[in-house]
Amino acid sequence: MTSLNDNLIGVPGGAAKLQTPALVLDLDTFERNIARMVAHAKRTGVGLRPHAKTHKSVEIAKRQIAAGANGVCCAKLGEAEALAAGGIDSILLTSPVVTEAGITRLMALNARMGDLMITVDNAEVAARIDAAARAAGKTLKVLIDIDPGMSRTGIRAADAPALVAQVARAEGLEYCGLQCYAGQAQHMESPNERRDATLQVMKEFGALRDALARDGLAPKIMSGGGTGTHDIDTDAHVLTELQVGSYIFMDKQYNDVWEKPGDAIPFEVSLMVQTTVVSANRPGLATTDAGFKSFATDAGPPQLRSGAPDGASYFFFGDEQGGIAYPRDGALLKPGDVVRCVVPHCDPTVNLYDRYHVVRGDTLETIWNVEARGCSA
Repeated sequence: MTSLNDNLIGVPGGAAKLQTPALVLDLDTFERNIARMVAHAKRTGVGLRPHAKTHKSVEIAKRQIAAGANGVCCAKLGEAEALAAGGIDSILLTSPVVTEAGITRLMALNARMGDLMITVDNAEVAARIDAAARAAGKTLKVLIDIDPGMSRTGIRAADAPALVAQVARAEGLEYCGLQCYAGQAQHMESPNERRDATLQVMKEFGALRDALARDGLAPKIMSGGGTGTHDIDTDAHVLTELQVGSYIFMDKQYNDVWEKPGDAIPFEVSLMVQTTVVSANRPGLATTDAGFKSFATDAGPPQLRSGAPDGASYFFFGDEQGGIAYPRDGALLKPGDVVRCVVPHCDPTVNLYDRYHVVRGDTLETIWNVEARGCSA
């Protein structure tokens, strides 16, 4: 697939000449983030299964697996299909598949993959998937999804043993373990509250594991956790693998988790949107080419990273335009100036783009496709 910026690959200074808006990935920083999480996992004795819903990229998934990950997670069946088509052969699907059409696709995906795992939280759905797997002639690996108190997906721990036993008995399913993702704790800005909430979830998750073991249903896999609680999750010694996602990129939301309490941020920002000033006719005000359509907007406007005067701030100026307000007594922005922004929320921002523009220093080193962009079904 050709890109508007292919001609800039390998050109010194080419990173500043990108046609914009462009999703930019700083490769040096990205590689340091991967190495730091791998080192943390090795130090604490836990496996990694990074969440590909963050990046939706075959190339990034391959790099995570090459660095030592067990495989990756996908939030949606379409994501898993896209990554499997690109050669990713170990995927955990973390959201339920419940429709007949979805189950048919699931069986087709399982047939062509070596290591597909799914999650279930409902007995009737589990029975239908079991029947489909038996008819397809290939066993499907299953984790039972446990509700950590979010009430989004998952079965309550008290009700889980019956579903575990059902899956363990099923001829078409292979019971592999449990999943529990405490999403409600990931962005808590109080370190004490985040730690208390996470450890309480892990305590209950561990108690369920122990109860199942006493009944002869010990889970081999205990999967969960996230970037915001990656260090607390491992302190609990319950999980066998971490489902961290945003650590490779970071964003304003996650930076605030550590920055607002004054803690050191454990990972660096590697993902930015590059935008260009297109109009600057008023003192202290410039218009860029990156508006609502260039950023996920659930977490407010982006933060300016480089290219803007000190004291400047970004705001949304419309669907196609962004605005930069800045002090009138300093340097002026002019048409053609290049500005980079830290995205408010990385996962849904990535879903707005077809490609990563991968840079080292001022050079565009390569361009990676976002193969699972828009694969939400």
